[in-house]
Formats: sequence, C-alpha cells, structure tokens
Amino acid sequence: MYGAGAGYFKRLLDGGAIKVTEINDERNPLFPGIQPEPIAVNLAKLSATVKREGASVGLATDGDADRIGIIDENGVFLTQLQVFALLCLYLLEIRQERGPIVKTITTTSMLYRLGEIFKVPVYETPVGFKYVAPIMLAENALIGGEESGGYGFRGHIPERDAILAGLYFLDLMVKTGKTPSELLDYLYSKVGPHYYQRVDFTLPEDKRQIINNRIRHNLPESIDGVKVVKTDTTDGFRFILADTTWLLIRFSGTEPVLRIYAESDSLPRTERLLKLGKELAGV
Repeated sequence: MYGAGAGYFKRLLDGGAIKVTEINDERNPLFPGIQPEPIAVNLAKLSATVKREGASVGLATDGDADRIGIIDENGVFLTQLQVFALLCLYLLEIRQERGPIVKTITTTSMLYRLGEIFKVPVYETPVGFKYVAPIMLAENALIGGEESGGYGFRGHIPERDAILAGLYFLDLMVKTGKTPSELLDYLYSKVGPHYYQRVDFTLPEDKRQIINNRIRHNLPESIDGVKVVKTDTTDGFRFILADTTWLLIRFSGTEPVLRIYAESDSLPRTERLLKLGKELAGV
C-alpha cells in the first residue's frame, strides 16, 4: 500500500514455482488514491488484480508493514479475525507448537475454542498492542494479535509484523494444499462459523460522555432475544451472550470515533446486532 513493505514478498518468494505480482510497490507517503489500512474497503484494486491474474492469494501490507490484509482466490477479503484464527491454527496444528494466545477484546471468540481444542490458555487485553506485547513476553506466548490485522509471534520481536504474518499464511496454504476459502471452511469445521463486522461513527468529542452514560444506565439483560451472560467494561461496553455471540461499543482511544463491533454465527445476525448496538448508543 505504497509503504515500507514494498518489495519484500517479491524478493523473498519470486521465481521457481511462485510468481509474485506487485501493485502500489513504490514508497509514497501520500498514499495516492487509498487509505493505507489493509481492510476490505481499501483493497478493491488488490481484489481486482487477484481475479484478473487468477492468483492464489492477495497480500496487502499497510504503510509501516505491521498490519496485513488477505484476499482469497476469489477476490474476497478475509476479515482480520478470520486471519488471526487461521494463523493460530497454523502454529498449533501444522507446526505443532504450544503456548498461550494473547488477544484484544475486539478479536474473535474462535480463539477460545482453539484454546480448548489444543489445550492452550488465551489471555485478553484492552485494545492496543501496547497491552498485548507485555503479556506475550511475560507468558512466552505463541502469538498475539489485534483486530486491526496486526500479529506478533514468539521467537521474533514483540511487535506486529505483516511480512512474517504473510509468510506464515502462505506456508499454511502450502502445507495443507488448501486455498484461502478452503482454509476458512476447514477452520469453521473445527470452531463453527463466525462472522464479524464493525461500523464506525465520527462524533463530536462532547458526545463521548453522553453516550457512555446512556449505555451505562441502560445495560441490556438480553440482546436479539438471547440473554447477556457477561458485561465487560474493560474497554467500552462488551456484551457476551449465552451462545458466545458478542457485541462491543467503544470509543477509539486516538480519534473522535465511536466503533460498534459484533461477531455471531451468521452474517445477517451480525448485521442485526450492529443495528441494535447503534440503537443502544443512540447514534
């Protein structure tokens, strides 16, 4: 995405059986025509290139190459939560490594299921890798990650690295012989289907306390007809439902933006949860 990651995958992988096609491969701090965040809305060009080239996968690194976005062989974006779970599955099942997983509260509940399957602990932190890294070091964690698409790994630096994450994802494809969409099906065969979305609202700063107070004084006992079994106020308001579905409402720590997140077992239900979250926040 015109950033510091340009050229690395091509130098490391091009040649032999692998063909690497690069786009936006020069460093340009103006990031012409895009926002350098590797999420679906910013990766239309990569998606089109994957489909046009008949590529096996598309990898995108953000401006400073600490976050990665992945496009499957059909040009469909894999969410950061799906990628996080797949990288955990790679380390635990393919490489047969063991160690804790560290996640922020905005990442997937699939990690808890993987923790149960492979008998490894899962630690949860507020949003921000500054909270993840110390626990990774203290617990000798296998992997740490966050919803932005940044993942760090044991044996490397205690920081996010999109190049290494991309190489691990490619190795997962090679070792299993599966395409990205097949890998997602394989993951779901183990942990069940999980669909995640996030919506953002830019609001005046003086709305922050008003919205926080509104939610705090109207905590729901059920959402979408399912009982709320836990309300976590570590970073915003996260409502965990009886079926492990969750809804989170929190303000960004760096900009005047309200974010609403949800993960459930179907896309229509996730979209419904986001609407309910919007009503609860009054935006």
